[in-house]
Amino acid sequence: MLLSMAKNQQTRPGIGELAKDNAKGRVGVVMAMIGGRVQIRPVGGGKEWDAMPDDVATPSAREELSVRLAVRAGSGWVKR
Repeated sequence: MLLSMAKNQQTRPGIGELAKDNAKGRVGVVMAMIGGRVQIRPVGGGKEWDAMPDDVATPSAREELSVRLAVRAGSGWVKR
């Protein structure tokens, strides 16, 4: 049985999980949490960026699928 959590009860993604930086509109993988910031790397690889923890959330299923398909297809629209 699937249970939906209220938006305010969702946990932030942990290291190694997909995350969306709502401030930048980018999705990537959480690499570390250092100095009060979350370091995120693009799914297809590339340079990490820092995000404020309050701006980081779990991406929607649609966002996750879009990013994974773009990486698999080698699409140029994935922000790096």
